[in-house]
Amino acid sequence: MVTFYLKRIYTSFAQHILDVPPRLLALLCFLLCLLFPITKPKSYALFIMALANLMAIFSASWDLLVGRTGQMSLGHALFFGIGAYSTALLYRFYKLPIVATIPIGIFITVLVAVLVGFPSMRVKGPYLALVSMAFPLIGTGLVFYFRQYTGGEEGVWGLPKLFPALGRYDRRIAEYYFTLILLLISAIIVYKIANSKTGVVFVSILDDELASKACGINVTKYKLMAFAISALFAGLAGAVYAHMLGIANYETLSLSLSFLPVILTILGGIGTIYGPIVGSYIYHITDRFVLTEMNIPDVWHLLFFIVLVVIFILKWPRGIARFVTDKLEDLSEEREIEERGPHIWKKYKRKKESTHEG
Repeated sequence: MVTFYLKRIYTSFAQHILDVPPRLLALLCFLLCLLFPITKPKSYALFIMALANLMAIFSASWDLLVGRTGQMSLGHALFFGIGAYSTALLYRFYKLPIVATIPIGIFITVLVAVLVGFPSMRVKGPYLALVSMAFPLIGTGLVFYFRQYTGGEEGVWGLPKLFPALGRYDRRIAEYYFTLILLLISAIIVYKIANSKTGVVFVSILDDELASKACGINVTKYKLMAFAISALFAGLAGAVYAHMLGIANYETLSLSLSFLPVILTILGGIGTIYGPIVGSYIYHITDRFVLTEMNIPDVWHLLFFIVLVVIFILKWPRGIARFVTDKLEDLSEEREIEERGPHIWKKYKRKKESTHEG
């Protein structure tokens, strides 16, 4: 009986993972991420990689909203900042534990998303982008106006760390694994949603909203649903970010943070879910371990990535992750000998001619 179930599990694993090159590559990358702390990296490196995991969750949530329903949002930092400030204020005034502040902060973020989603539904395209961009600016203004509660420029300090009982280095390892597991769970959930019946409706709205309405689909309902789901994961990333740094300040609502998921998603591949994850690792590794080590001023980092995004749009408009997965899927397909390139075709002809001569 045990052998039967083990064989069944292996068959399912081989069918859904081993025989699908992109998924096999994703599994290998995840295993490498699991083994990363074994290399004894510096505490700073662990922190940056944990930050990359959180930004990957944040960017994947943006990709679900924009890449699946076409609702162009340039103010996604609103949800990140609401998640961060909610959990911080809940601890500051009510001294709630982390296991309570993070879920409540996520709930508040989803509630805010629904409230801002209603007026946002009235506009489309670039107008929606401009409207969404205004919300983080409003949030920043409220932070400075109610400085007696939010701390103003200084923010809310003294938040409890995620693993306070551990030493600094061990805490960084625990934070890294915690954010990596959160990323894995979030990516699976978002991927399942994107490939469910709800995800199909999202794509139909992206392709033709008028046709979706004609088919009887409640477009407003599904747009709000996309806003809520996207805000849920953005709020999760913001809440964990606040406790990881021990502070929530106005930078969690900045426009630069709103543009970050745009950059990461374009680098990795929009509409893929896994693309923003790849883009997040590319961005943080390049930014912290390449440009910083080369002593390039921080002011030039953003310009570098803007140029990189332009190059990617021209060279790989579907993103680097989509380009790689397409190549892997192409290699896994059986093709005629003529389709395998002139070099292989010439080699095949020479071998065939030598056989006939012999």
